[in-house]
Amino acid sequence: MKFQRWQIKPPDAAAAQALTDAGYSPLVANVLASRGIRDGAQAAEFLLCDHRLTYSPLLMADMDRAAARINAALERGEHIAVYGDYDVDGITATVILTDYLRCRGARVSYYIPHRIEDGYGLSADAIDALHRRGVTLLLTVDCGITGVEEVAHAAALGIDTVITDHHECKEQLPAAAAVVDPHRSDCPYPFKHLAGCGVALKLVLALGGADREEALFSRYCALCAIGTVADVMQMTGENRAIVSRGLAAIEHSDFIGLHALLQEAGLSGKNITSTQIGYVLSPRINAAGRMGGADTAVELFLCDEPDRAARLAADLCAMNRERQAVEQEIFSQALEMIEALPQTERSALVLSSETWHQGVVGIVASRLSERFSCPSFMIHLNGDVGKGSCRSWGGFNLFAALEECSDLLLDFGGHELAAGFTIRAENIPAFRRKMNRCASAYRGGGAPISVLPVDLAVSSAELLTLEEAEALEALEPYGAGNERPVLCLTGATLERAQNVGQNRHMKLRLQKGGVSLEGIFFSANVESCGCAPQSRVDAAFYLQINEFRDVRSAQLQLIDLRPSLAPSVRETEALSLLERFRSHQALAGGEARRLLPEREQFIQLWRTLEHLVPPEGLAAEYLPFLRQLAGAVRGAESFLRAAFCLDVFCERRLLTIRVEDGQVFLQLCAQGKKVDLEQSEPLCRLRGAAADIRRGGDGV
Repeated sequence: MKFQRWQIKPPDAAAAQALTDAGYSPLVANVLASRGIRDGAQAAEFLLCDHRLTYSPLLMADMDRAAARINAALERGEHIAVYGDYDVDGITATVILTDYLRCRGARVSYYIPHRIEDGYGLSADAIDALHRRGVTLLLTVDCGITGVEEVAHAAALGIDTVITDHHECKEQLPAAAAVVDPHRSDCPYPFKHLAGCGVALKLVLALGGADREEALFSRYCALCAIGTVADVMQMTGENRAIVSRGLAAIEHSDFIGLHALLQEAGLSGKNITSTQIGYVLSPRINAAGRMGGADTAVELFLCDEPDRAARLAADLCAMNRERQAVEQEIFSQALEMIEALPQTERSALVLSSETWHQGVVGIVASRLSERFSCPSFMIHLNGDVGKGSCRSWGGFNLFAALEECSDLLLDFGGHELAAGFTIRAENIPAFRRKMNRCASAYRGGGAPISVLPVDLAVSSAELLTLEEAEALEALEPYGAGNERPVLCLTGATLERAQNVGQNRHMKLRLQKGGVSLEGIFFSANVESCGCAPQSRVDAAFYLQINEFRDVRSAQLQLIDLRPSLAPSVRETEALSLLERFRSHQALAGGEARRLLPEREQFIQLWRTLEHLVPPEGLAAEYLPFLRQLAGAVRGAESFLRAAFCLDVFCERRLLTIRVEDGQVFLQLCAQGKKVDLEQSEPLCRLRGAAADIRRGGDGV
């Protein structure tokens, strides 16, 4: 199990039926109902993907000043520099603005900071270098909102700065020619969730004017969609328009480099979804910045020579393979460090090392946050100074937390979900303690619990068809606020499982109700999944379309797999029989004999408990735990009798047991004392019932 708890939304049968009557497929209807959609009109509004942008770019604070200063630079033939960031959002924003200015005949350069040498955001050294090249106007994209000192430094050199950003603002804004950021407290722009590339696109639209808005949006929507999805922005409002139109436009994009990357990634000619952007394209673009070569990605998208574009696309994919290897090594080291941390320092994971690649620590932080259900802070140390990347979990606001710890930091920036910071090595222990207090207070104390939200428990495996997978695509594009639907199937049989991809992934087949389903479980294998072939399991998954040799089929992309918490028909009958006995109801036929354990079964069960239950007690899912005990109790009716043996041990005060919401909490308390089981009231009563039945010929 990757998640300790699955939060399965209760079905809304009335809403689902209304949506089915309105023409939606069963799965789509049930998923929409789980998200609060109750009728066809609400569904149509929710699923609407308007390919037009809602708001004028001039509604943004300072957008008019930004456009005026850039237009003046174009008229005077000034040397303009676009200063971006090294992630996908920053790279696509840089390309959008640079390409537009080139189309206007501008003398324009771009600058992407080197992640390791320059760090995040504006730097005085970079500004000095641009000054020496004759730059008089600096345009930032996806960065700059916290660059108060750097903008002042540029002004001292005679360079004007126009800032476009989408990150959270501090109290003091830079004294720039214009500061365009929807998060400004005085910005009236209604939609606050644009990515950096979205703000850059709005600047281009403001520069082009209303009469060219449609043409410019058409040219840049594909790049803007990629940056928006990669930066995990809210998939509502204008972002939904940007991404839906961009996905539709990718195949016809004017950018040769984008087509070269699609070809190299194996996506050429395929229907591109937000999922493919997130899991296939984005890692390859991001790899350039992570491994220190973000310029390669910018060059690729600005390239107009097919052969060169093909070489650059191949370079990006090679960088991505290198990034994957480095990432896995850092992740393994981080897991070892976490094992050594006391529990008081696991509400927020703060880890550091001098050997880690600075460009990869952020993505490892994401994996750790998902694995341990808490915010994670990964710090690359260089001498007595460390540069950190952090990722959120469970709604924890990273930017606010870093502000609270700002007395321990040299610098920080970012937003709620992802951020970066600089810290002296000597302050890391204090930062770790303070951040753990922040995270613990946010959570209300207690250990972090990983929770998987599930939209729908599928009632029948027969619903998991290719047609339903195709119908679910109506919910695209996915992202924050409109997550990809998570489904689950309970009480299935794990028919087959085998490792693939150098034992890093697992292919499997599930069966329920006579229907067999193929699945893939990434980053899990047969040894680590915790479920044996032929066992009953619950599976949480995305329903996706698998295309192989021009054949399309439905496939489950597993998110989690666990021993089933849904009882089988036989288990339900056994637990019902035990409950009847507990409530002193008469047992019919041979029921008492079925329930009565043999002496050896008591012994086997106690030995198993001594092995399984630690001194501090055990908390586990009740049904899987009972099945585990039944596997150790050899002989007839092992599941039923294991449950009864626990009752006897509890009555004899050898253990305490509590079952609540499907969880069992168990503590051994024998402490070496000997107890006569023959005196157990439930056991004596059961033996008496069995004896009466024998004398009465299996009557009541």
